[in-house]
Parts: sequence; C-alpha cells; structure tokens
Amino acid sequence: MDCVYTSLRRRPEVPPAAVGEVAEVVGILWAHTVPEDRLEHISGSLDGDRVDLLLYFLSPGRTSPAVHSPLERAAALLARGHQASPALKRRFLPPAAVPCPQAADLRRPKA
Repeated sequence: MDCVYTSLRRRPEVPPAAVGEVAEVVGILWAHTVPEDRLEHISGSLDGDRVDLLLYFLSPGRTSPAVHSPLERAAALLARGHQASPALKRRFLPPAAVPCPQAADLRRPKA
C-alpha cells in the first residue's frame, strides 16, 4: 500500500471550517474516484486554513504494473474532485499540480 499526504487550502475569503467539513471532503473525493485510482482509504483532519488528507492507494500487482505513481493518482483525484464539485470549488483553492521529475532532469546542465 502507498500513502500520499496532501492538503486542500481554503480560499482566503471563506470562513473557518464548519463541523463535518472533513467528512464532506472525504465523501466528495470518494464520489469522484475511478477504479484506476486504486484508492483504498482516505483520512483527513482540519489544520487552520486547510484540510490535510492521507490517501492510501493499493500498490500495483506484480502482473499489472502501475501506469501512474501514487502522487500522480492523488493529484488527479484532487483535481477531478475539485473540478466536479461546486462545494470544493467554492471553499478551496485549486490543488497544485504534481511536479514532473523528468522536467527537472531536462533543466539540469549536461556534464
């Protein structure tokens, strides 16, 4: 199993969290999960201006290697949920994209 820690940051103009906000965020993410995500569990907590999330993904099997890393799957799930949910759009800033490790390699000078 692979675990990814991520957060959704509250929009500055949105008041502090309401009771049940974490459960609502978790429910919205579950509603927008697809089988390819291989999501097993989500837990979350409030921390000031954000909701912190732990996303647990099934590791790829030996016979079916993963096409996307856990970080990519987490980013895709957050983006999908934010895009589709008026509640997430209204309360939270869009999630940041996952940095591409290959892009960093391309920027390094050749020795």
